[in-house]
Amino acid sequence: MIRAALVALMVTATGAAAQQKVESGPGAMLRGLDKVSGQTVDIEMQNGETTSVFGLDVALGDCRYPAENPTGDAFAYLTIWEQGKAQQLFDGWMIATSPALNALDHARYDVWVIRCITP
Repeated sequence: MIRAALVALMVTATGAAAQQKVESGPGAMLRGLDKVSGQTVDIEMQNGETTSVFGLDVALGDCRYPAENPTGDAFAYLTIWEQGKAQQLFDGWMIATSPALNALDHARYDVWVIRCITP
């Protein structure tokens, strides 16, 4: 009985912690990598903007960050495709502190989120 109450308490506490308040920033800072040449480039984008990063087109939908910690983890909604092609290579949320969790899969180029732009 006590064990069941303890498990229920832990599940409730975990669920509450997972639902922290977030705010949307006006844009994001991304980093691109050309794996062949080793060249990197940092790009500052605004929400709704599409820009070229090496041979890729990158569209930023939104960038969110924890309301209590603006310098904390950033979550950016990105859509990425090769220039001149219609098929998307990536479409989803990318997390700054865990870029490998949901990453772009491309043989030559890599793109990841550095942080949100905060007011």
